[in-house]
Amino acid sequence: MQGLHLTADLHDCQCADFWLTEGTILLECLTRVVAVAKLNVVGQVAHHFPATPIGRGGVTVALLLAESHVCIHTWPEQGSVTLDIYVCNFGGDHSDAAKALQEALIALFAPRHVERNILHRGSITGHLV
Repeated sequence: MQGLHLTADLHDCQCADFWLTEGTILLECLTRVVAVAKLNVVGQVAHHFPATPIGRGGVTVALLLAESHVCIHTWPEQGSVTLDIYVCNFGGDHSDAAKALQEALIALFAPRHVERNILHRGSITGHLV
């Protein structure tokens, strides 16, 4: 159950607009980046949100991984993105892959400001059932 959970809030993204609105393209890119990180996709979804009076609709893209998951949520009207990457380290340490994946995605969206969070999950001791 031990793992690494990385989140990042990306603000004032300077990427091309389609990265914030085209879930199919974003999903294809994410799948390639995950493969480069040597993580294994076991499921996927892309959901498009409708436009609102304040702007274009964003997307949520998620990959279910054998190692856990990666999700991207976009807010094109704000030029913002949130990233959520979790890898369990059962059977091997996937932490470096998660970190590389996060860096690749941050580079893709080219934010002017990034807020990062790191959570080390699970513990071998003290949680025996």
